[in-house]
Amino acid sequence: MGQLQTKRVYDPAEAGDGRRVLVDRLWPRGIKKERAQLDWWAKELTPSAELRKLYHAGEMPFEGFAAAYLDELEASDAAKAAAAKIRDYLTEGDVTLVYATKNTAQNHVQVLERWLRHHMRLDA
Repeated sequence: MGQLQTKRVYDPAEAGDGRRVLVDRLWPRGIKKERAQLDWWAKELTPSAELRKLYHAGEMPFEGFAAAYLDELEASDAAKAAAAKIRDYLTEGDVTLVYATKNTAQNHVQVLERWLRHHMRLDA
């Protein structure tokens, strides 16, 4: 079983990334598709536009955002199907969740990675 990892899309792609999955709803600014070297753009795993806007506007603390995003993931059949696809990828090697946000301390990818690990029963 491969490793699940995260990385900013602005960092260079490396062989150790394995399959690269973009988990942002919007295409990253200034990045050409060739440079991103993506295997899949998983929009179904991203927070809703409404939730994303509330958080980025400062109208929702990170804890509230994380809880609401987890609720969205749990309620989404498409997100569960995407998690199954990522699990399949992991049987073949590493998977890197790629994102664009500047804030690496509190972002949706942290929430998503935690949900995927729990949903797929991976070790944290």
